[in-house]
Amino acid sequence: MITCHVKYIIDPYQLPAFERYSRQWIALVTRLGGQHHGYFLPCEGANNIAYCLFSFPSLADYERYRQDAAHDPECVRLVEEATQLRFILSYERSFVRPVLG
Repeated sequence: MITCHVKYIIDPYQLPAFERYSRQWIALVTRLGGQHHGYFLPCEGANNIAYCLFSFPSLADYERYRQDAAHDPECVRLVEEATQLRFILSYERSFVRPVLG
């Protein structure tokens, strides 16, 4: 299993738009074969940092998801919306593997 960890720098004045975007991606990642662990939005402390975690059985499955998402109309629409509204200022994506009991 491989887990994608995304750290977002967001516009804190557009938090509702980012939350709507996040809720839609959870369903899309699941539909495209992943397991979403949720988005984590600012609460206390920094008001412009958010996180996201989702997993796939392998890196190859993640790469397949990326290819499928690039052609999926709902995914494309969400990326275009985020680009137009600019509620995501930047993001960092890294991959981790879980250690489970």
